[in-house]
Amino acid sequence: MAKPIKNLPVLPIERAIRTISGRWKAVILYHLFDGPKRLSELTRLIPSISQKVLVQQLRELEAYGLVGREVFRQVPPRVDYSATALGLSLEPVMLALCDWGQRHAEALDEADRLADCIVRPVNTTIRPEA
Repeated sequence: MAKPIKNLPVLPIERAIRTISGRWKAVILYHLFDGPKRLSELTRLIPSISQKVLVQQLRELEAYGLVGREVFRQVPPRVDYSATALGLSLEPVMLALCDWGQRHAEALDEADRLADCIVRPVNTTIRPEA
């Protein structure tokens, strides 16, 4: 197994927070929950992040096992980034954080300033109505 870029804490809650902490990691994962994305797609989805920082954050997420990187041998070269199974396991946590953020904004009368936070759980099945 690859050694993480930074040593992670031994306390599980601290480890979890450190793994997804920072301004961009949770946002990047959020966008990868929909499926694989190229670097250019992520740049378009997160316009306020520089390409340098985006690549840096993707590398850290990859080192932590949350993001996979697939290189396609073609001209021009193509690289897709996707959430791994471990990364996708954070979806319920992200959904809970989105819900909490909404409630927090409402409590502070700032709900009108929020964007939609849509996390699509992977483990749901759509059942046809009878």
